[in-house]
Amino acid sequence: MRGMGNMQGMMKQMQKMQKEMGQTQEVLNSTEFVGQASDDMVVVTMTGDKKMKDIAIKPEAMDPEDPDMLQDLIIMAVNEAMGNIDQQTQAKMGKFTKGLPL
Repeated sequence: MRGMGNMQGMMKQMQKMQKEMGQTQEVLNSTEFVGQASDDMVVVTMTGDKKMKDIAIKPEAMDPEDPDMLQDLIIMAVNEAMGNIDQQTQAKMGKFTKGLPL
């Protein structure tokens, strides 16, 4: 019967960990992350759940002779913001998976 007590304790720990993971994910989802390209010519703001909230484009980034440059700046800013989200998510959520077999 001693094993049942251990099992209940493990279940409580797992439930606590799930709750903490959910709370951590909620905080990450509401956190804003910024990505910038080329001297802030394009600045993108995203939430931790990878939804874009804002994009700011300086007028000088809009060269009608070179639309590809603006596209590249937007891609750079979005990719930087996404990288920041991934890095912070790993830093915050990684503590829950540390030591678990994959």
